This record gives sequence, structure tokens and C-alpha cells, in this order.
Amino acid sequence: MQAGWKIGSLFGIPLFVDSSWFVILALATFDNARNYQAYGLVISWVAGFALALLLFGSVLLHELGHSLTAMSQGIKVNSITLFLFGGIAAIDRESKTPGQAFQVAIAGPAVSFGLFVIVGLAGYAIPQSNLLHAMAEEISRINLVLGIFNLIPGLPLDGGQVLKAAVWKISGSRIVGVHWAAKTGQFLGWMAVALGAALFLLSQQYGALWIALIGWFCVQNASSYNRIADLQGALLKIKAGDAMSREFRLIDGDLTLRQFAEQYLLETSHLQIYVAAVNGRDRGLVSVDDIRFTERSQWDKQTLKDIVKPLGEAIAVGEKTSLVEVINCMESNQLRRIVVLSPTGSVAGTIDKGDIVRALAKHLNVRITEADIKRIKEDGNYPPGLPLNAIAKATDHN
Repeated sequence: MQAGWKIGSLFGIPLFVDSSWFVILALATFDNARNYQAYGLVISWVAGFALALLLFGSVLLHELGHSLTAMSQGIKVNSITLFLFGGIAAIDRESKTPGQAFQVAIAGPAVSFGLFVIVGLAGYAIPQSNLLHAMAEEISRINLVLGIFNLIPGLPLDGGQVLKAAVWKISGSRIVGVHWAAKTGQFLGWMAVALGAALFLLSQQYGALWIALIGWFCVQNASSYNRIADLQGALLKIKAGDAMSREFRLIDGDLTLRQFAEQYLLETSHLQIYVAAVNGRDRGLVSVDDIRFTERSQWDKQTLKDIVKPLGEAIAVGEKTSLVEVINCMESNQLRRIVVLSPTGSVAGTIDKGDIVRALAKHLNVRITEADIKRIKEDGNYPPGLPLNAIAKATDHN
């Protein structure tokens, strides 16, 4: 669920403000008002508030630059949110090529530099004695700083996205690009924390703590990018054959529907996938619903092989299918479990969300208990804080 308050939409993109945005709005208004005290108390506060809104208007246009460029590539933009440290555009997936990723990344700073020039020229045309001249100069300066700051080469900043695209282009791997940009972001973030703390201790200026706070924000977000990249890399590397379990029942296709119902439907087992085989060869999947909707008078006449769904028509994946594709297939078809086929076309196993989490934990060396896996299997949901469906959807697996 989207946090914050919805304030409208632009180009079909929902706009939100986080509660932290009001904090910086108040601080910016107070700070700006002090600069215009010569114009009188009321005018200074009005000007300070207007300048604070124009600051966030600049941030909004910056994020729109990213968003509209992404939309031109067919990427859905879910929202733009303004918060304490600026703004963020939530996109549905990554760009497909490093060139397209670079275009999305550079679009925001390009808008900020464009506003710097346009607003600066507009201010130049206004007499210096006019309050609007001073406000235009300030907005122009803010956009210049916004553009330059965002080009610092470390995630989560736009410069980090540019670095990611460059490393992606050189290495051929988007995941490698993310790791480089994230580690650079972590390093620069810690440098900002140290610098802010040192300046505060030396000067006792509380403004220095703002530098440290921004650095900490960058460290946390860069670390998040790194973790997601690890997950995406694992989802691309692990194949269905590595994650599957044999939680299916192989049954005789010559059984009548009544025999099947008496032997299997009264079981309390959680198994839901039945594979009918005849002469040692898998014929297809048995749908319990198909049996229930068959007239009872036919249960002694029809056999399972008469009603099975051929494996070629079933929703299934191969053993070499990556977990990214497995998850996306399960989500798009709203399946709790999916069949895995061997190269010969027989059923090799099944995969559910518990199997996926177990395989990821093993690959990433993360401890998880079988009780947790069992709970995931029963609930049919990924653990809180691990939105694998969204991560898989956003993963570029080209």
C-alpha cells in the first residue's frame, strides 16, 4: 500500500506526499523567510512559504523527467512521492538496456539544469529591487545544486544510476552495475556521515548534522539496492530444477473416477497435484474439479486418462527455467504451485513459494527453519519484507 497522502496526478502518475515532507516544508519556509525580512513580516513569510513550495515543485519536475522518460520506454510509473529528502519515482520495472537506463537516470538532472537556465534568465529580466528577482535567483541556484548533487556517482542518487548503466554496458551485467553503484553509494554515504559528524564536533553547528543525516539515508538506500541486486542475481541463477520438490502424486491413469475419489479425495494430505500415468508414461494432470463436475453416473465408466489435461496444455515450466520466470508465471496465472517438466516432458517436480524461499536461503547462505517453510507453503505468501513477486517483475532477465 502506498504511504502518504495523494494530492493529485500528472500524466496519469499518482502524486503523494509523505508525512516527513511537512517537516522540511516548515523548515524551508522558516529559513527562507529570514532572508526576506527587509520586505516586511507578512511578505517575508509568504515569500518563504512560496519558495519552499517552488523548491518541491522543482523536485517534482525533476522526478517527472525520470518518469516521462521511463514511460516513453513502455515502463509503468506507479507513483511519485515527495518526502523529507526530496522525491522518488516508483517504476514498475528496470529499463531493458544500459542505454535506456542512462536516459532515465540523466533525465532528472537534465530537467534541473534546464530550470536553472530558464528561471535564471527570467530572474535576470526582473529588476533587482523586486522581490521576484531574488526569489528567481534562489530557485535557479537550488536547481543547479539539485542537478549537481544528484550526479554524485553512487546509489540511490541519479549519478549512481548513471554509473550502474556504464558498468552494465562494460560488463554486460545489470546486476554487476548495481553492485558497483551501490557500494560506491555506501562509501560516499559513510564519508558524508563522518564529515557531518566532524563538522558538528568542530563547529557546534547543527546544520552539519543534516549532512550526516543525508549520508545515513544514502547508506541505507544503497544497502537496500545491494540486497535487492543479490536477490535478483540469485533468482536469475537458480533454476526450477534446483528449487523443485516432489510434492505431487503419481497415479494410475486406468483408475475409474470413483476409484480415484475413494482412494485419494478422502485423504487429508495437502497434496493438490495428481499426475496420471499409463504404461509408465505421464499422460497429464488430474483436475479434482473436473471430476466433481462429472455426473456421478459416469464415475464408474470413465477413467482418469479420459479426463486428464495433457501436460503440453498445462501451465508448467522446464527444469532450466530461472526462478524469475517461475515467479512471474505463477503470479500472472495466480498459481500457488506450478509443475516442473523434465526434458522428456514428464513431471519432474513442483514448486511453490516455500520451495522458492528455501532455494534462495540456501543460495544466499541465510538460515531459515523448516517450520518457516511449512508456514509459507500453507499460507501461500512470501514472508513480510520479502516481496519476491515485485522483485521478480522488476528484474531484467534479458
